[in-house]
Amino acid sequence: MKVIFLLKNLIKNFFILIIITFIVNSNLTNAFALPMDNLNGNIVEELRLSVPFKYKETWLKAEEEVWEPWLSKQDGFLGRQIFYNKKKGEALLLVKWENRKLWKSISDEEVNKMQEIYEETVTSTLGIETNPFKFIYEGELFEQK
Repeated sequence: MKVIFLLKNLIKNFFILIIITFIVNSNLTNAFALPMDNLNGNIVEELRLSVPFKYKETWLKAEEEVWEPWLSKQDGFLGRQIFYNKKKGEALLLVKWENRKLWKSISDEEVNKMQEIYEETVTSTLGIETNPFKFIYEGELFEQK
């Protein structure tokens, strides 16, 4: 009697395993997946910079005077948030865009021109020759609803 009971449970578990394997390996999971790269929705540009604490105020002022006015004139710009981690000496900038297409339609030449102006502002303010704010990372974040 015990053998029959164990055999029934084994068969039942085997069929459950087959069904789970089918669901995991099929397109059914895609029907329930959240969009990870919705190209038509809002996107957040993630930037990380090394910003030594002693230069934090200069960095914030340059962000406000150079990047903020330029960004506010760009098609699709929705705003940004700026964070600072004193312990790491690291800045996090989250720039929100209406969509990826509008963000990426800004030419590299235009961005590089603004970066040069930004670096000139920083180095002249600090009286140094090179920009002390080193780029660490750039990424894209998509809102998950």
